[in-house]
Amino acid sequence: MPPDSRTTSPTRPMRADARRNYDRILAAAAEAIAEQGAEASLEEIARRAGVGSATLHRHFPSRQRLLEAVFRDKVEALCATAADLAADPDPGHALATWLGAVARHAVSNRGLAASLMRGAQDGDPTLGATCHSMITNAGADLLARACRANAARPDVSITDLLKLVNAICLAVEQEPDGAAQADRLLTLALTGVHPAGETAGRRN
Repeated sequence: MPPDSRTTSPTRPMRADARRNYDRILAAAAEAIAEQGAEASLEEIARRAGVGSATLHRHFPSRQRLLEAVFRDKVEALCATAADLAADPDPGHALATWLGAVARHAVSNRGLAASLMRGAQDGDPTLGATCHSMITNAGADLLARACRANAARPDVSITDLLKLVNAICLAVEQEPDGAAQADRLLTLALTGVHPAGETAGRRN
């Protein structure tokens, strides 16, 4: 994901070493948030990334900027996954696989969305709406393919499915094996998405 234009000048591309540091910080932050929640220590994130605190703050002047970058990066990854799955010859499997990825994303956030909302006045006011639109559009395309293939009920909307995933993830967010539980519950729930006599379309 390209760096936020407010933290890095768009007219001066980052050097290769700066880009590596940026990417390492993002990866370390995502890992720390998944383990410790959105209040994970910035010093710990810098340590995991193998950079100094000054380097972290050069790329991300505040915790809010870092959290926004992590969230945006995850959303862009989900959209890329949806684009890849559009080539799956089994549209039902593609939709179920993507919803599973959304569930893992939500479980790993551990308070990220709530923290972003609390700090919204200091960050990007359009981030939430933009990311929601990106995810909705990506999922809607997969659902439309599944409906055309009779692999999903025509009265199901992508909003329904995303609410279902969100509810499941909220229920297991504090569990030590939350991702595994979310996957199991989602698999069970998706049997209600498919027409009578059809299977859920998920593969191991």
